[in-house]
Amino acid sequence: MPLPRPTALPFVLVNMAMSADGKIASADRTLTTFGSPRDEEHLYELRSGVDAILCGARTIEQSHSTLGNGPELHTRRRLRAGLAKYPLRVVVTGTGSISPDVELWQRAYGPIVIATTSRARPARLRRLRARAAMVYQADGPELDWPEFLRWLRQTFATRRVLSEGGGELNDALFRAGVVDELHLTWCPLLLGGRTAPTIADGCGVDTLARASVWHLKSMGQWGDERSLVYRRNRSGRVSTKLERCS
Repeated sequence: MPLPRPTALPFVLVNMAMSADGKIASADRTLTTFGSPRDEEHLYELRSGVDAILCGARTIEQSHSTLGNGPELHTRRRLRAGLAKYPLRVVVTGTGSISPDVELWQRAYGPIVIATTSRARPARLRRLRARAAMVYQADGPELDWPEFLRWLRQTFATRRVLSEGGGELNDALFRAGVVDELHLTWCPLLLGGRTAPTIADGCGVDTLARASVWHLKSMGQWGDERSLVYRRNRSGRVSTKLERCS
């Protein structure tokens, strides 16, 4: 009897706005929206075409994001496309830590799934299970991203996923080789600072040979901002499991 084919990974997009020197926040790591209203509209456009949104717990807490649809026209667009009224909201937290006071919990948009690891203490897991629709806990100290994304697809029929950061979450996705498309808004300001986070602000790769390669798909301009869309060159190395960042 032939073995069952493994579940295909969802198509994963990353969307970020960055300064001209590649920063997503200032040196004190305080998140501030510095993209234009057109950049915000682009975010809602991307949300309207996906089944799930990924976001790190710290980014949720600092940005006060609820991962909603935005203006009503984007909800109508989802429904016309045959998607659920709201996307699944996936919060990533390695230790299971997220404030109970964030507005995300108060908004009855899409179901909330918590993705965490073996580093989450039992008491935190109990609190999360009492509030979230589901809690996914990896066996090890880091998420196995291909495994988790396959679980999302099997459990929620998730075919398109949007990551909204922060940088450490994006870095893990890039190193796992699961990102298919990168949307960047290049904003006309300089932030500087060696401690200011970037769009991939985690471990990174240790050699140039391990860097992922991207191809420019499209480019646009919104006032003084540049909009860039890249597609991943899939001939490169893809990791199946990540070791914990030190």
